[in-house]
Amino acid sequence: MRGKEGRKGGVCGRQGQGEVLSSLCSTVGAMARQLQLLGAAIALFAGFSSVAPLAEAYDPLDPTGNITIKWDIMQWTSDGYVAVVSIYNYQKYRHIEAPGWNLGWVWAKKEIIWAMVGGQATEQGDCSQFKVNIPHCCKREPTIVDLLPGTPYNMQIANCCKGGVLNSWVQDPVSAVASFQISVGRSGTTNYTVKVPLNFTLKAPGPGYSCGVAHEVKPPTKFISQDGRRTTQAHVTWNVTCTYSQFVAQRAPTCCVSLSSFYNETIVNCPKCSCGCQNNITGPGSCVGGNSPYLASVLNGLGKSSMAPLVQCTPHMCPIRVHWHVKLNYREYWRVKITVTNWNYRMNYSQWNLVVQHPNFDKVTTIFSFNYKSLSPYGVINDTGMLWGIKYYNDLLMVAGPDGNVQSELLFRKDSSLFTFEKGWAFPRRIYFNGDSCVMPPPDVYPWLPNSSPVLKASSLVRPIAIWIALLFLWLRM
Repeated sequence: MRGKEGRKGGVCGRQGQGEVLSSLCSTVGAMARQLQLLGAAIALFAGFSSVAPLAEAYDPLDPTGNITIKWDIMQWTSDGYVAVVSIYNYQKYRHIEAPGWNLGWVWAKKEIIWAMVGGQATEQGDCSQFKVNIPHCCKREPTIVDLLPGTPYNMQIANCCKGGVLNSWVQDPVSAVASFQISVGRSGTTNYTVKVPLNFTLKAPGPGYSCGVAHEVKPPTKFISQDGRRTTQAHVTWNVTCTYSQFVAQRAPTCCVSLSSFYNETIVNCPKCSCGCQNNITGPGSCVGGNSPYLASVLNGLGKSSMAPLVQCTPHMCPIRVHWHVKLNYREYWRVKITVTNWNYRMNYSQWNLVVQHPNFDKVTTIFSFNYKSLSPYGVINDTGMLWGIKYYNDLLMVAGPDGNVQSELLFRKDSSLFTFEKGWAFPRRIYFNGDSCVMPPPDVYPWLPNSSPVLKASSLVRPIAIWIALLFLWLRM
Protein backbone atom coordinates (compact mmCIF):
# COMPACT_ATOMS: atom_id res chain seq x y z
CA MET A 1 0.00 0.00 0.00
CA ARG A 2 2.87 2.33 0.79
CA GLY A 3 4.28 1.86 -2.69
CA LYS A 4 0.99 2.84 -4.32
CA GLU A 5 0.54 5.86 -2.04
CA GLY A 6 4.12 6.91 -2.74
CA ARG A 7 3.56 6.78 -6.47
CA LYS A 8 0.30 8.73 -6.23
CA GLY A 9 2.04 11.35 -4.15
CA GLY A 10 4.82 11.88 -6.69
CA VAL A 11 5.62 15.15 -8.41
CA CYS A 12 3.42 14.46 -11.42
CA GLY A 13 0.52 13.34 -9.25
CA ARG A 14 0.21 16.44 -7.10
CA GLN A 15 -2.65 18.87 -7.41
CA GLY A 16 -2.02 22.42 -8.44
CA GLN A 17 1.24 21.82 -10.24
CA GLY A 18 2.55 24.63 -12.48
CA GLU A 19 2.28 24.78 -16.28
CA VAL A 20 6.00 24.01 -16.77
CA LEU A 21 5.85 21.02 -14.47
CA SER A 22 2.64 19.83 -16.11
CA SER A 23 4.22 20.04 -19.57
CA LEU A 24 7.30 18.18 -18.33
CA CYS A 25 5.18 15.41 -16.84
CA SER A 26 3.19 14.98 -20.05
CA THR A 27 6.44 14.76 -22.07
CA VAL A 28 7.83 12.14 -19.72
CA GLY A 29 4.59 10.16 -19.99
CA ALA A 30 4.72 10.25 -23.81
CA MET A 31 8.35 9.06 -23.77
CA ALA A 32 7.42 6.20 -21.44
CA ARG A 33 4.64 5.10 -23.80
CA GLN A 34 7.03 5.24 -26.78
CA LEU A 35 9.58 3.11 -24.91
CA GLN A 36 6.85 0.56 -24.15
CA LEU A 37 5.91 0.39 -27.85
CA LEU A 38 9.59 0.06 -28.82
CA GLY A 39 10.05 -2.79 -26.35
CA ALA A 40 7.00 -4.58 -27.75
CA ALA A 41 8.31 -4.16 -31.32
CA ILE A 42 11.71 -5.58 -30.34
CA ALA A 43 10.07 -8.56 -28.65
CA LEU A 44 7.90 -9.16 -31.72
CA PHE A 45 10.92 -8.96 -34.05
CA ALA A 46 12.84 -11.40 -31.85
CA GLY A 47 9.91 -13.79 -31.96
CA PHE A 48 9.75 -13.68 -35.75
CA SER A 49 13.52 -14.12 -36.12
CA SER A 50 13.45 -17.17 -33.87
CA VAL A 51 10.87 -18.92 -36.02
CA ALA A 52 12.23 -17.85 -39.41
CA PRO A 53 15.80 -19.17 -39.77
CA LEU A 54 15.46 -19.14 -43.56
CA ALA A 55 16.21 -15.40 -43.49
CA GLU A 56 19.80 -16.37 -42.62
CA ALA A 57 20.08 -18.66 -45.65
CA TYR A 58 20.88 -15.87 -48.12
CA ASP A 59 24.43 -16.15 -49.45
CA PRO A 60 25.69 -12.89 -51.00
CA LEU A 61 28.39 -14.75 -52.95
CA ASP A 62 25.90 -17.25 -54.36
CA PRO A 63 22.44 -15.65 -54.09
CA THR A 64 20.68 -18.25 -56.26
CA GLY A 65 22.56 -21.29 -54.95
CA ASN A 66 20.41 -24.17 -53.70
CA ILE A 67 19.92 -27.92 -53.76
CA THR A 68 16.88 -28.96 -55.76
CA ILE A 69 15.16 -32.32 -55.21
CA LYS A 70 13.17 -33.51 -58.22
CA TRP A 71 10.61 -36.32 -57.79
CA ASP A 72 9.54 -37.74 -61.18
CA ILE A 73 6.78 -40.38 -61.26
CA MET A 74 7.66 -42.52 -64.26
CA GLN A 75 5.18 -45.40 -64.04
CA TRP A 76 1.93 -46.34 -62.28
CA THR A 77 1.64 -49.72 -60.56
CA SER A 78 -1.29 -51.67 -59.12
CA ASP A 79 -1.03 -49.94 -55.73
CA GLY A 80 1.29 -47.01 -56.34
CA TYR A 81 4.04 -45.85 -58.66
CA VAL A 82 7.73 -45.99 -59.60
CA ALA A 83 9.63 -42.69 -59.34
CA VAL A 84 13.13 -41.41 -59.98
CA VAL A 85 14.31 -38.98 -57.32
CA SER A 86 17.22 -36.71 -58.29
CA ILE A 87 19.25 -34.32 -56.15
CA TYR A 88 20.86 -31.38 -58.01
CA ASN A 89 23.53 -29.31 -56.26
CA TYR A 90 23.13 -25.88 -57.89
CA GLN A 91 25.51 -24.24 -55.40
CA LYS A 92 28.54 -22.65 -57.01
CA TYR A 93 31.14 -23.55 -54.41
CA ARG A 94 29.52 -25.50 -51.57
CA HIS A 95 29.60 -29.27 -52.01
CA ILE A 96 28.62 -32.32 -49.96
CA GLU A 97 31.52 -34.25 -48.45
CA ALA A 98 31.77 -37.78 -47.06
CA PRO A 99 29.92 -39.49 -45.44
CA GLY A 100 27.46 -37.88 -47.82
CA TRP A 101 23.87 -36.71 -47.96
CA ASN A 102 20.80 -38.30 -46.43
CA LEU A 103 17.29 -37.38 -47.48
CA GLY A 104 14.15 -37.71 -45.39
CA TRP A 105 10.44 -36.93 -45.64
CA VAL A 106 7.05 -37.78 -44.12
CA TRP A 107 4.50 -39.75 -46.15
CA ALA A 108 1.19 -37.98 -46.67
CA LYS A 109 -0.82 -41.22 -46.20
CA LYS A 110 0.29 -44.75 -45.30
CA GLU A 111 2.72 -45.31 -48.16
CA ILE A 112 5.46 -47.93 -48.07
CA ILE A 113 8.60 -48.48 -50.14
CA TRP A 114 8.50 -51.80 -51.98
CA ALA A 115 11.95 -51.59 -53.51
CA MET A 116 14.80 -49.19 -54.30
CA VAL A 117 17.61 -49.01 -56.87
CA GLY A 118 20.61 -46.72 -56.46
CA GLY A 119 19.81 -45.92 -52.82
CA GLN A 120 18.52 -47.49 -49.63
CA ALA A 121 16.53 -46.66 -46.53
CA THR A 122 18.58 -46.64 -43.34
CA GLU A 123 15.84 -48.50 -41.42
CA GLN A 124 13.21 -50.98 -42.54
CA GLY A 125 10.73 -50.24 -39.79
CA ASP A 126 7.82 -52.49 -38.69
CA CYS A 127 6.75 -54.63 -41.67
CA SER A 128 5.29 -57.47 -39.58
CA GLN A 129 1.85 -57.18 -41.21
CA PHE A 130 3.29 -58.36 -44.54
CA LYS A 131 3.52 -62.15 -44.86
CA VAL A 132 4.87 -62.85 -48.37
CA ASN A 133 6.33 -59.81 -50.10
CA ILE A 134 8.27 -57.85 -47.50
CA PRO A 135 8.69 -54.13 -48.31
CA HIS A 136 12.04 -52.41 -48.33
CA CYS A 137 10.82 -49.85 -45.79
CA CYS A 138 7.60 -49.40 -43.81
CA LYS A 139 8.52 -46.29 -41.82
CA ARG A 140 6.29 -43.24 -42.16
CA GLU A 141 9.40 -41.04 -41.97
CA PRO A 142 12.04 -42.85 -44.04
CA THR A 143 15.65 -41.68 -44.38
CA ILE A 144 17.43 -42.47 -47.65
CA VAL A 145 21.18 -42.63 -48.29
CA ASP A 146 23.26 -43.18 -51.41
CA LEU A 147 24.92 -46.50 -52.20
CA LEU A 148 28.69 -46.82 -52.16
CA PRO A 149 30.98 -46.98 -55.21
CA GLY A 150 31.40 -50.56 -56.41
CA THR A 151 27.73 -51.48 -55.94
CA PRO A 152 26.66 -54.34 -58.27
CA TYR A 153 25.36 -53.08 -61.62
CA ASN A 154 21.89 -54.57 -61.13
CA MET A 155 21.45 -52.26 -58.12
CA GLN A 156 22.57 -49.09 -59.92
CA ILE A 157 20.94 -46.37 -61.98
CA ALA A 158 22.47 -43.31 -63.63
CA ASN A 159 24.08 -40.79 -61.24
CA CYS A 160 23.94 -43.10 -58.24
CA CYS A 161 26.41 -44.82 -55.98
CA LYS A 162 28.87 -42.05 -55.09
CA GLY A 163 28.70 -42.57 -51.35
CA GLY A 164 26.54 -39.46 -51.02
CA VAL A 165 29.29 -37.12 -52.21
CA LEU A 166 28.17 -34.27 -54.49
CA ASN A 167 30.52 -31.84 -56.20
CA SER A 168 29.79 -28.13 -56.52
CA TRP A 169 28.18 -26.91 -59.74
CA VAL A 170 31.18 -24.82 -60.81
CA GLN A 171 33.75 -27.56 -60.21
CA ASP A 172 31.94 -30.36 -62.04
CA PRO A 173 28.23 -30.21 -62.99
CA VAL A 174 28.23 -33.90 -63.98
CA SER A 175 29.16 -35.11 -60.50
CA ALA A 176 26.86 -32.55 -58.83
CA VAL A 177 23.80 -34.79 -59.41
CA ALA A 178 22.62 -37.89 -57.52
CA SER A 179 19.64 -40.13 -58.32
CA PHE A 180 17.81 -43.20 -57.03
CA GLN A 181 14.70 -45.12 -58.06
CA ILE A 182 11.91 -45.85 -55.62
CA SER A 183 8.83 -48.13 -55.90
CA VAL A 184 6.02 -46.82 -53.70
CA GLY A 185 2.97 -48.80 -52.56
CA ARG A 186 -0.30 -47.96 -50.78
CA SER A 187 -0.36 -44.73 -52.72
CA GLY A 188 -2.54 -43.10 -55.29
CA THR A 189 -2.39 -44.51 -58.80
CA THR A 190 -3.40 -41.43 -60.81
CA ASN A 191 -2.38 -37.79 -61.08
CA TYR A 192 -5.37 -36.86 -58.95
CA THR A 193 -5.11 -39.41 -56.13
CA VAL A 194 -1.34 -39.45 -55.56
CA LYS A 195 -0.08 -37.30 -52.67
CA VAL A 196 3.23 -35.48 -52.47
CA PRO A 197 5.47 -36.33 -49.47
CA LEU A 198 5.74 -33.73 -46.72
CA ASN A 199 8.43 -32.12 -44.55
CA PHE A 200 11.52 -32.89 -46.60
CA THR A 201 14.84 -32.82 -44.72
CA LEU A 202 18.35 -32.86 -46.17
CA LYS A 203 21.47 -33.49 -44.12
CA ALA A 204 24.83 -33.16 -45.80
CA PRO A 205 25.96 -34.91 -43.65
CA GLY A 206 24.86 -32.80 -40.67
CA PRO A 207 22.24 -30.05 -40.32
CA GLY A 208 22.41 -26.79 -42.23
CA TYR A 209 19.85 -27.15 -45.02
CA SER A 210 16.27 -25.93 -44.76
CA CYS A 211 13.84 -27.36 -47.33
CA GLY A 212 10.69 -25.71 -48.56
CA VAL A 213 7.33 -27.22 -49.45
CA ALA A 214 7.19 -29.52 -52.48
CA HIS A 215 5.28 -28.11 -55.42
CA GLU A 216 4.14 -29.62 -58.69
CA VAL A 217 6.01 -28.64 -61.85
CA LYS A 218 4.09 -28.23 -65.12
CA PRO A 219 4.91 -29.45 -67.66
CA PRO A 220 6.57 -32.52 -66.09
CA THR A 221 10.20 -33.43 -66.74
CA LYS A 222 11.03 -34.64 -70.24
CA PHE A 223 13.63 -37.29 -71.00
CA ILE A 224 15.53 -37.70 -74.28
CA SER A 225 16.71 -41.14 -75.37
CA GLN A 226 20.44 -41.80 -75.85
CA ASP A 227 20.14 -41.65 -79.63
CA GLY A 228 18.24 -38.35 -79.34
CA ARG A 229 15.34 -39.59 -81.49
CA ARG A 230 12.65 -40.06 -78.85
CA THR A 231 11.35 -37.95 -75.94
CA THR A 232 9.32 -39.24 -73.02
CA GLN A 233 7.99 -37.41 -70.00
CA ALA A 234 7.13 -38.11 -66.37
CA HIS A 235 3.50 -38.47 -65.29
CA VAL A 236 3.99 -36.08 -62.37
CA THR A 237 6.98 -33.96 -61.28
CA TRP A 238 7.46 -32.40 -57.84
CA ASN A 239 10.26 -30.01 -56.91
CA VAL A 240 11.69 -29.20 -53.48
CA THR A 241 14.27 -26.44 -52.93
CA CYS A 242 16.73 -26.58 -50.01
CA THR A 243 19.04 -23.73 -49.01
CA TYR A 244 22.07 -23.75 -46.73
CA SER A 245 22.52 -21.58 -43.66
CA GLN A 246 25.53 -21.65 -41.36
CA PHE A 247 23.15 -20.29 -38.69
CA VAL A 248 21.01 -23.43 -39.00
CA ALA A 249 24.12 -25.63 -39.11
CA GLN A 250 25.35 -24.01 -35.86
CA ARG A 251 28.89 -24.88 -36.87
CA ALA A 252 32.01 -23.48 -35.28
CA PRO A 253 34.65 -22.13 -37.69
CA THR A 254 36.60 -24.85 -39.50
CA CYS A 255 39.44 -22.81 -41.00
CA CYS A 256 41.61 -19.79 -40.39
CA VAL A 257 43.95 -17.52 -42.35
CA SER A 258 47.58 -16.57 -41.72
CA LEU A 259 49.52 -13.84 -43.58
CA SER A 260 53.08 -12.90 -44.53
CA SER A 261 54.93 -10.79 -47.10
CA PHE A 262 58.37 -10.23 -48.63
CA TYR A 263 58.51 -6.64 -47.37
CA ASN A 264 57.99 -7.42 -43.69
CA GLU A 265 59.53 -10.12 -41.51
CA THR A 266 56.34 -10.38 -39.48
CA ILE A 267 54.32 -13.58 -39.92
CA VAL A 268 50.77 -13.07 -38.77
CA ASN A 269 49.48 -16.41 -37.53
CA CYS A 270 45.87 -17.47 -37.23
CA PRO A 271 44.12 -15.80 -34.30
CA LYS A 272 44.38 -17.83 -31.12
CA CYS A 273 41.43 -20.15 -30.47
CA SER A 274 40.02 -19.46 -33.97
CA CYS A 275 38.23 -22.83 -34.05
CA GLY A 276 38.50 -23.80 -30.39
CA CYS A 277 40.92 -23.82 -27.49
CA GLN A 278 43.07 -26.57 -26.10
CA ASN A 279 41.48 -27.83 -22.91
CA ASN A 280 42.87 -31.03 -21.49
CA ILE A 281 40.47 -30.85 -18.54
CA THR A 282 37.05 -30.62 -20.22
CA GLY A 283 38.06 -31.95 -23.65
CA PRO A 284 40.95 -34.41 -23.32
CA GLY A 285 42.07 -36.01 -26.55
CA SER A 286 40.72 -33.23 -28.75
CA CYS A 287 44.14 -32.74 -30.31
CA VAL A 288 47.46 -34.54 -30.59
CA GLY A 289 51.01 -33.32 -31.01
CA GLY A 290 52.60 -33.83 -34.41
CA ASN A 291 55.68 -35.43 -32.83
CA SER A 292 53.81 -37.30 -30.13
CA PRO A 293 54.90 -40.93 -29.66
CA TYR A 294 51.23 -41.78 -29.08
CA LEU A 295 50.09 -40.43 -32.47
CA ALA A 296 49.87 -43.85 -34.16
CA SER A 297 47.96 -45.40 -31.25
CA VAL A 298 45.48 -42.51 -31.22
CA LEU A 299 44.85 -42.75 -34.96
CA ASN A 300 44.33 -46.52 -34.82
CA GLY A 301 42.29 -46.44 -31.62
CA LEU A 302 38.57 -46.72 -31.00
CA GLY A 303 37.73 -43.42 -32.66
CA LYS A 304 39.48 -44.07 -35.97
CA SER A 305 36.14 -44.44 -37.82
CA SER A 306 34.72 -41.30 -36.22
CA MET A 307 34.10 -38.24 -38.39
CA ALA A 308 34.91 -35.94 -35.44
CA PRO A 309 38.08 -34.00 -36.29
CA LEU A 310 41.30 -34.99 -34.56
CA VAL A 311 43.53 -31.99 -35.15
CA GLN A 312 47.17 -31.33 -34.45
CA CYS A 313 47.60 -29.25 -31.31
CA THR A 314 48.01 -25.65 -32.41
CA PRO A 315 47.11 -22.28 -30.89
CA HIS A 316 44.28 -21.90 -33.44
CA MET A 317 42.98 -25.52 -33.27
CA CYS A 318 41.57 -25.38 -36.82
CA PRO A 319 41.42 -28.40 -39.15
CA ILE A 320 42.37 -26.16 -42.11
CA ARG A 321 44.79 -23.24 -42.34
CA VAL A 322 45.08 -21.05 -45.44
CA HIS A 323 48.31 -19.05 -45.73
CA TRP A 324 48.50 -16.01 -48.03
CA HIS A 325 52.06 -14.85 -48.79
CA VAL A 326 52.80 -11.74 -50.85
CA LYS A 327 55.84 -13.15 -52.61
CA LEU A 328 57.21 -10.82 -55.29
CA ASN A 329 56.80 -7.37 -56.75
CA TYR A 330 57.45 -6.60 -60.44
CA ARG A 331 57.13 -3.43 -62.47
CA GLU A 332 53.66 -4.27 -63.80
CA TYR A 333 52.75 -7.40 -61.81
CA TRP A 334 52.80 -8.80 -58.30
CA ARG A 335 52.79 -12.42 -57.13
CA VAL A 336 51.07 -14.29 -54.29
CA LYS A 337 51.59 -17.80 -52.94
CA ILE A 338 48.66 -19.65 -51.36
CA THR A 339 49.18 -22.72 -49.17
CA VAL A 340 46.31 -24.79 -47.77
CA THR A 341 47.34 -27.07 -44.89
CA ASN A 342 45.27 -29.87 -43.40
CA TRP A 343 45.73 -30.25 -39.64
CA ASN A 344 43.05 -32.95 -39.37
CA TYR A 345 44.38 -36.50 -38.90
CA ARG A 346 41.02 -38.15 -39.65
CA MET A 347 39.88 -36.62 -42.92
CA ASN A 348 41.02 -36.24 -46.50
CA TYR A 349 39.33 -33.34 -48.27
CA SER A 350 38.34 -34.49 -51.74
CA GLN A 351 37.21 -31.92 -54.32
CA TRP A 352 38.16 -29.08 -51.96
CA ASN A 353 37.78 -25.45 -53.02
CA LEU A 354 38.65 -21.92 -51.93
CA VAL A 355 36.72 -18.72 -52.49
CA VAL A 356 38.84 -15.58 -52.12
CA GLN A 357 37.76 -11.93 -52.16
CA HIS A 358 40.33 -9.35 -53.25
CA PRO A 359 39.87 -6.20 -55.39
CA ASN A 360 42.66 -7.21 -57.83
CA PHE A 361 40.96 -10.43 -59.00
CA ASP A 362 39.65 -8.51 -61.99
CA LYS A 363 43.24 -8.47 -63.29
CA VAL A 364 44.47 -11.97 -62.39
CA THR A 365 46.60 -13.21 -65.30
CA THR A 366 48.10 -16.59 -64.36
CA ILE A 367 47.29 -19.23 -61.74
CA PHE A 368 49.72 -22.11 -61.33
CA SER A 369 48.52 -25.65 -60.45
CA PHE A 370 44.97 -24.61 -59.42
CA ASN A 371 41.77 -24.23 -61.42
CA TYR A 372 40.16 -20.81 -61.31
CA LYS A 373 36.79 -19.25 -62.08
CA SER A 374 35.51 -15.76 -61.41
CA LEU A 375 32.26 -15.77 -59.45
CA SER A 376 31.35 -12.08 -59.95
CA PRO A 377 28.43 -12.12 -57.47
CA TYR A 378 27.88 -8.38 -57.88
CA GLY A 379 27.73 -8.21 -61.66
CA VAL A 380 30.23 -5.60 -62.84
CA ILE A 381 32.37 -5.89 -59.68
CA ASN A 382 34.80 -8.77 -60.19
CA ASP A 383 36.54 -9.19 -56.84
CA THR A 384 35.75 -12.84 -56.02
CA GLY A 385 37.58 -15.88 -57.37
CA MET A 386 37.07 -19.60 -56.83
CA LEU A 387 40.10 -21.91 -56.74
CA TRP A 388 40.18 -25.70 -56.68
CA GLY A 389 42.59 -28.54 -57.39
CA ILE A 390 43.41 -30.11 -60.73
CA LYS A 391 41.89 -33.57 -61.12
CA TYR A 392 44.24 -36.46 -60.31
CA TYR A 393 46.96 -33.96 -59.34
CA ASN A 394 46.02 -31.96 -56.25
CA ASP A 395 42.22 -32.23 -55.97
CA LEU A 396 42.69 -34.38 -52.85
CA LEU A 397 43.98 -32.67 -49.73
CA MET A 398 45.54 -35.45 -47.67
CA VAL A 399 45.33 -35.86 -43.90
CA ALA A 400 47.68 -33.97 -41.60
CA GLY A 401 51.30 -34.84 -42.20
CA PRO A 402 54.06 -34.28 -44.76
CA ASP A 403 51.62 -34.55 -47.69
CA GLY A 404 48.76 -32.68 -46.02
CA ASN A 405 49.02 -29.48 -48.03
CA VAL A 406 48.43 -28.03 -51.50
CA GLN A 407 49.85 -24.80 -52.84
CA SER A 408 49.78 -22.53 -55.84
CA GLU A 409 50.89 -19.09 -56.98
CA LEU A 410 48.80 -16.29 -58.46
CA LEU A 411 50.08 -13.54 -60.75
CA PHE A 412 48.15 -10.24 -60.79
CA ARG A 413 48.52 -7.30 -63.12
CA LYS A 414 48.74 -4.03 -61.22
CA ASP A 415 45.94 -1.54 -61.47
CA SER A 416 47.61 1.87 -61.13
CA SER A 417 44.45 3.40 -59.70
CA LEU A 418 44.17 0.82 -56.90
CA PHE A 419 47.44 -1.02 -56.34
CA THR A 420 49.43 -0.40 -53.17
CA PHE A 421 51.27 -2.40 -50.57
CA GLU A 422 50.27 0.03 -47.85
CA LYS A 423 47.80 -0.64 -45.05
CA GLY A 424 47.38 -4.34 -45.85
CA TRP A 425 45.77 -3.79 -49.26
CA ALA A 426 47.62 -6.80 -50.73
CA PHE A 427 45.87 -9.25 -48.38
CA PRO A 428 42.47 -10.87 -48.98
CA ARG A 429 39.28 -9.41 -47.60
CA ARG A 430 37.70 -12.81 -46.97
CA ILE A 431 38.52 -16.50 -47.62
CA TYR A 432 36.12 -19.45 -47.63
CA PHE A 433 37.16 -23.12 -47.55
CA ASN A 434 34.54 -25.59 -48.80
CA GLY A 435 31.91 -22.92 -48.34
CA ASP A 436 32.72 -22.05 -44.72
CA SER A 437 34.05 -18.61 -43.85
CA CYS A 438 37.58 -18.70 -42.41
CA VAL A 439 38.64 -16.68 -39.39
CA MET A 440 40.79 -13.72 -40.51
CA PRO A 441 43.42 -11.92 -38.39
CA PRO A 442 42.41 -8.42 -37.27
CA PRO A 443 43.50 -5.75 -39.79
CA ASP A 444 45.65 -3.88 -37.27
CA VAL A 445 48.15 -6.79 -37.13
CA TYR A 446 48.60 -7.18 -40.90
CA PRO A 447 52.22 -6.99 -42.16
CA TRP A 448 52.36 -3.33 -43.18
CA LEU A 449 54.80 -1.81 -45.62
CA PRO A 450 57.66 -0.23 -43.60
CA ASN A 451 57.95 3.54 -43.83
CA SER A 452 60.93 4.27 -46.08
CA SER A 453 61.62 7.83 -44.89
CA PRO A 454 63.14 6.99 -41.48
CA VAL A 455 65.23 4.28 -43.10
CA LEU A 456 66.66 6.72 -45.68
CA LYS A 457 67.39 9.30 -43.00
CA ALA A 458 69.11 6.73 -40.83
CA SER A 459 71.20 5.44 -43.74
CA SER A 460 72.34 8.99 -44.55
CA LEU A 461 73.63 9.36 -40.99
CA VAL A 462 75.58 6.11 -40.94
CA ARG A 463 78.78 7.54 -42.53
CA PRO A 464 79.06 10.67 -40.32
CA ILE A 465 78.44 8.63 -37.20
CA ALA A 466 81.06 6.08 -38.23
CA ILE A 467 83.63 8.84 -38.88
CA TRP A 468 82.85 10.47 -35.54
CA ILE A 469 83.27 7.16 -33.68
CA ALA A 470 86.59 6.51 -35.43
CA LEU A 471 87.91 9.99 -34.50
CA LEU A 472 86.76 9.51 -30.92
CA PHE A 473 88.57 6.17 -30.78
CA LEU A 474 91.81 7.72 -32.11
CA TRP A 475 91.57 10.62 -29.62
CA LEU A 476 91.19 8.21 -26.69
CA ARG A 477 94.28 6.27 -27.86
CA MET A 478 96.43 9.35 -27.86
